[in-house]
Amino acid sequence: MAQRYFIELSFRGTEYCGWQIQPNARSVQQTIEEAMALLLKEKIRLTGAGRTDTGVHASYFAAHFDSMSLMPGSSGETLRKLNHMLPGDIAISGIFPVDRKTHSRFSATSRTYKYFISIRKNPFRQDTSYHLYPPPDIDAMNLAANELLRHSDFSSFCRSNSNVKTHICKIISASWKEHDGMLVFEVKADRFLRNMVRAIVGTMLELGRGRINVTHFRDIILAQDRRRAGTSAPAHGLFLTGIEYPEEIFEFRTGAPFNGAHLF
Repeated sequence: MAQRYFIELSFRGTEYCGWQIQPNARSVQQTIEEAMALLLKEKIRLTGAGRTDTGVHASYFAAHFDSMSLMPGSSGETLRKLNHMLPGDIAISGIFPVDRKTHSRFSATSRTYKYFISIRKNPFRQDTSYHLYPPPDIDAMNLAANELLRHSDFSSFCRSNSNVKTHICKIISASWKEHDGMLVFEVKADRFLRNMVRAIVGTMLELGRGRINVTHFRDIILAQDRRRAGTSAPAHGLFLTGIEYPEEIFEFRTGAPFNGAHLF
């Protein structure tokens, strides 16, 4: 019987159509699967913790796969060789065996995203933040962030025609902070809808520019209509920075836990 493994990684999404395999476009999933197939000499199918849009980055991402040829004791050597084969914008930080029932998507208990806005020109963040000047009103946007915690149906921030069974999400925390010429929105929830964070940020920026107020923002949420919300913020400012799982999943992980959140 095949052994199930977890794989932890990070990637810069600039050159990819997102995590998931798409026709006629290069994805992170496809790039890793092709490298693993060459290395392990078997077809590997990765199941990711979720999707990411074209151009979105991840300082932490997780997936699982089943393998007949990879031995648990050799995963460290496999990690080293795999990183050598992959392009520089994808890095594998861990491969370790897990129980057959463990699922990278459905076993997750929360996910954390950060959205980065540069409020002064920074050539080193051109592809990893949204440059916006003059800066929006962060205090007003924090009022909107607090409003998110009072609601659970986020249909207004879901991509139209998304095939999802429910628009209910539990947002655990949400806030804006300013640091070193950057505005950073951090939001944690049990799950996210497609395009949800970018749609929230885009609508918050309408408030930060004084075009709407918190009452309008609340009305947009209650309307449960994507047409009422603002334009989605550009993809290149968005990072998936954390995914939480039950601790027992990591029983056989060696080395210190990887926390990509500190990178950004």
